[in-house]
Amino acid sequence: METRANHVLIGLFTIAVTLMAVFFALWAANYTSNRNWDEYDVFFKEAVTGLGTGGIVQYNGINVGEVRKLTLDPKDPRRVIARIRLQADTPVKIDTKAKLAFIGLTGVAQIQLSGGLPESPRLLPTPDRKVPIIATQPSALQNVAEAANDIVERLRTILSDQNIERISGTLDDIHQISSTVAGQKEDVAALIKNLRETSVQLNNTLVKAQGSLDTIDKNVVQNLPELMAKLDRTLSSLESASKNANGVIADNRESIANFSQNGLGQVGPTLVELRVLIRDLRRITSRLDRNPSGYVTGRNRPEEFDPK
Repeated sequence: METRANHVLIGLFTIAVTLMAVFFALWAANYTSNRNWDEYDVFFKEAVTGLGTGGIVQYNGINVGEVRKLTLDPKDPRRVIARIRLQADTPVKIDTKAKLAFIGLTGVAQIQLSGGLPESPRLLPTPDRKVPIIATQPSALQNVAEAANDIVERLRTILSDQNIERISGTLDDIHQISSTVAGQKEDVAALIKNLRETSVQLNNTLVKAQGSLDTIDKNVVQNLPELMAKLDRTLSSLESASKNANGVIADNRESIANFSQNGLGQVGPTLVELRVLIRDLRRITSRLDRNPSGYVTGRNRPEEFDPK
């Protein structure tokens, strides 16, 4: 009995040691595995259709991790929280961005990381949050959807009832104008013909005017040196004359002053006497024309006999 009891104890001890060794190996493997990965949270403000647990996470096109879990944000159900784990040596910076990317036409989505300047610090856990958050940017699909919504909204604004009425009125006016023009084809044709002839004449006139201007420009350019020389000589003469006039005035300043004071005072009476003399001369001339002999002898001209 004692021998059997010893064998049972030895067996139980062996099993216990084996289990402890297995658990230690699993713990060590898990610890080593956890040390080789870093976890991050990504908050998406759009639907993550096509993205599931185990989805690929790439950094500039290189696989660096996977999606661990997808949940809705309890504070805002419009947001989706994606818990991802990346290789520990992945250089995730504080300015690294995450977005959804779709693989081909299969509809399978993945998370694409990009950005991160070399001088930017690493994104690390904080005492308030042990799992850092990677900022996101809209995906290409979201941008297309927003652009499509914007286009649809603009089309609705353009195709409003009021604008449709205006377009209809404009089309009616155009139809009336076209109908009127169609009814006056001959007048329109004549008008177009006259415009064509006028255009030809105007073109010919412009060509002639251009030729005349070219000729005038050539003549002006050819005669310009001679004209400038004459102008220079004229200005020199004017300058000499002005200098001479200034010299004459300076030399006769006293005479001019005496004339202005005394001579100008006698000009008035002299002009009056000159007027009287001219009047008397006119009177004498008139009498000489009428009766020259009578004026000399002092007799009047005899009157002619007028028989009745």
